[in-house]
Amino acid sequence: MEEKTFTISGTYQDRGEMKKFSKEVSAQNENYAREKTFSLIGSKHKVKRNAIAIKEVSGKKE
Repeated sequence: MEEKTFTISGTYQDRGEMKKFSKEVSAQNENYAREKTFSLIGSKHKVKRNAIAIKEVSGKKE
């Protein structure tokens, strides 16, 4: 399966305030890209999945 690059943007809650983010991730499909984003934001900023809101997913083929 081909890897695509997805740009994912949204917000996450950190210490009571909402912060915006935008990430580029490589994944097989949109669902894997969402999961990878949850994992990356959660591990870097120590927030749970329910504190992360993905607003937009756009993909481009490599």
